[in-house]
Amino acid sequence: MTQPAIKIDGQPFALGKRIGKGGEGEVFAVENKPDSAVKIYKDELRAKREPKVRAMVLADLADTTKLVAFPAAIATDGKGGFLGFLMRLVSGYRPIHELYGPKSRKAHFPKADYRFLVRAALNVSNAVVKVHRSGCVIGDFNHSGVLVSNEATVSLIDADSFQYSRDGKLFPCVVGVPDFTPPELHSADLSTVRRTEAHDNFGLAVAIFHLLAMGKHPYAGRFAGGDISMSDAIAQHRFAFSQVRTSETRTTPPPGSVSLKDFPPQIAAAFEAAFGRNSAARPSAATWATLMKELEQALSHCGKVRTHYYPSAASSCLWCRVAGQSGVDMFPDLLGPTPQIAPGGPFDIERIAAQFAAIKLPDPASLLPIWSGQITTVSEAVAAANRARMGHRALGAVAMIAAVGGFLAAANFAIVWIGIGIFGLIRFFGGSVEQAPFKTAYSDADTRVRSLQQGFVDRLGLSELVTVQADVAVWIRVYRDLDRDLAQNIQKLKASREARKREEYLDRFLIRRARIAGIGAAKTATLASYGIETAADIKSTAVRAVPGFGEAMTAKLLAWRKAHENRFTYNSAPDASDVQAENAVRANWAAKRADLQTKIRSALAALQTGPQQVAIRARNGDPALMEALAKRAQAAHDLKSIGIPVPTTAPFTLQTRQAPSPTLSPSTPPRSPSTGGASAPSCPQCGSSMQRRTARKGHRAGKQFWGCTRYPTCRGTRN
Repeated sequence: MTQPAIKIDGQPFALGKRIGKGGEGEVFAVENKPDSAVKIYKDELRAKREPKVRAMVLADLADTTKLVAFPAAIATDGKGGFLGFLMRLVSGYRPIHELYGPKSRKAHFPKADYRFLVRAALNVSNAVVKVHRSGCVIGDFNHSGVLVSNEATVSLIDADSFQYSRDGKLFPCVVGVPDFTPPELHSADLSTVRRTEAHDNFGLAVAIFHLLAMGKHPYAGRFAGGDISMSDAIAQHRFAFSQVRTSETRTTPPPGSVSLKDFPPQIAAAFEAAFGRNSAARPSAATWATLMKELEQALSHCGKVRTHYYPSAASSCLWCRVAGQSGVDMFPDLLGPTPQIAPGGPFDIERIAAQFAAIKLPDPASLLPIWSGQITTVSEAVAAANRARMGHRALGAVAMIAAVGGFLAAANFAIVWIGIGIFGLIRFFGGSVEQAPFKTAYSDADTRVRSLQQGFVDRLGLSELVTVQADVAVWIRVYRDLDRDLAQNIQKLKASREARKREEYLDRFLIRRARIAGIGAAKTATLASYGIETAADIKSTAVRAVPGFGEAMTAKLLAWRKAHENRFTYNSAPDASDVQAENAVRANWAAKRADLQTKIRSALAALQTGPQQVAIRARNGDPALMEALAKRAQAAHDLKSIGIPVPTTAPFTLQTRQAPSPTLSPSTPPRSPSTGGASAPSCPQCGSSMQRRTARKGHRAGKQFWGCTRYPTCRGTRN
C-alpha cells in the first residue's frame, strides 16, 4: 500500500515503508531520501509536540552532531498542517540493552568482546556530551533511546523528547523510566520538573554500569530488610555494589556479579559518586568519556580464553571467575579452541608411559648432608648443671659428717643432729640435673634440622620432580581416556539434541520484548541482573530466587514460557547447528589432546634430566643444615651424658603438594625443576615463569607470594 505524500520544508515527498511504531506515533522511510526518516505523530499529540520540534529545527540542532537524531526539518500535510519531523535515518543499529546479556549479544553482536563494550560506553558518553553542549537535557534516558552499531558507534534517538529551552521558553521532558530515574525524582511529577545535567549523569552512569557489569542494574540486589521494588531501592540510595556504604545500603549484588574492586580505583570512585547521596557529585559525561578512554587502554588479555579481555585492576581474568561462579561464559569463544599441533612427531602414549615408569627418582634421604663429626664434651649447660649437682653432694656430705660428729659429742641434742643428717642425705643422694630444658633443646634442634632438610631438598628441585611425576601419572590416565570421553560426549550431544533445540528456540524470545502484565522495565532489569534474559532462562527456582518475584509473578513468567514452548516443533534431522556443535566438541578434544601431549613430553624431559641435576646440586651441601645437624648431635650427647635416652629420629619424608584430580583438564604447563634451584612455579593464568614478591598492602601485607613475570600484563599469583 502506497503511503500518502507529505511535505518537508514545503517540498513534496512520498512516505516509504514503516520503520517503527511507538506510543507517540510512527516512523517511516522517505522515498528518494535514503539517509532520512520521518516521524509522524498521532493526531492528538501534534499540537503539543509542534512548538518544541519547531524550536529545535530553527536552532539547527541536527547540524551540531551526527551522534543524535535531532529534528532536521518540519513535516506537514498538503495543507501545511504539522505532522512531525524529518531526522537522520539510523539503520543497522540495535538498542544498547542487546549488548548486555550473553544471549542477546551472541545473537546481535557475535563479535563483540569486552573491548567493544568499553568502546560503546565511551561513545555513549561522547554522545551525551554533544547533547549537553547543544543546550538540551535528555531527561528520559533509557535503553531504547541509545542505539549501537556493529562498529560500537552510537546514536541517540527520540531527541524530540529532550528538554530544550529557546528564547526563554522551556520545553520540558515529561516522561521517564523508573530504572533510569535518579533518586530525587522518584516521587516527583515529571511533567513539572526542570531537568538538569545531573539527572542525565545518573542515567548515563546506569547505562555505563550495565555495559561494564554485563547487564546488572546497579540497584538490583537483595536488601537485608526484605523485598523492595527497584524504584524504592533507587529512591533509598541502595546501590547494591557499593564498597564504602555497605552498612548503609544493606544490599548485596546478584550472584556471579562483578565487583567494584575489579575496576580501576577512579572508576570505582566514579560509580560510588554517581550512585551516592550527593547529586552534584555525579561524574559528568565528559568525565565518563575520559574514564572509559583510560579503561580501554588498561585492559588485560586472558591467557586461557582468547575472547576474554578484562580490566587490568582485577587480580585475574574477571570473566573466567564469573563463568566459574555462574556457569555462564560472558564472552564465549564461538570459534572454539585454536587448532593445536603438538611438536615432537608421533606420540605413542604406551611407549612414553614405559619411559616414564622406568624413571627412578633419588631417595630424598640419600641427598641429605650427613654430619660425621664426634662430640666428646658436654655443653656448657650440662657442665654447669653437673657442677651444681656436685656442690649439692658436697654440702650433703659435710652435713652428714657434722651430724655424726655432733651426735658423738653432744648426744643430748640428738634431734638436731638427726635433722642435719637427714638434710645431708637428701642433698647427697637427691641432687640431680633438671631434664626438661635438655629435652626441649633436643626437640628444637631436631625440628630445625627437619625444616632445613625440607628446604634443602626443595632447593635441589626434587620436590618439583616428585610433583611433576604425580602430574604425569594423572595426565597419562587422562590421555588414555580421551577417545572414550570424545565418544561419550558426542553421544550425549546427540541424546540431548531435542532439549538443546528447545532451549535454542526459547532463547529467541527475550523477556525485554515481551508484554507480561505487571512486569515492566524495572522488573525486566531485575530479572536480567539475575541472569534471566530469555524464555529459556525461566525456571521456577531461578525466578523465585529473584527479589520481588513471588508466586504470582513466577506463575506469569512460567505461563509465558509455556506458551512459547507449546509452539516448539522438534525436527530430528541434523542441521548446521548440530554439525557446529559436534565440531566444537571435536575441536575441544583435539586441543586437549595436543595440550596433554605437549605437557607430557615436557614433563618427561624434565624427569629424565632432573635427577642428575639434583645430584649435582646436592654436592654443594648446606652450611646452615650442617650447623643444625651439629647442634642436634650436641643436644643428643647432652641427653646421654645426664642419663636420658635419645628419642628415635623418624626417617625424612618429602612434603609435596597433592596431585591434581584426573577428572580436571590439565591447563597449566608443568613446572620444570631443571631451570634452577629456586624451583619457581608456572603462572596459573598464562603459564609463564613466576618470581618471589612481597605484598605491600591488604591482609597479606609483608608476606611473600609468587607473582607472574609478565606483570602487569598478567596478574597471576600463587601463595
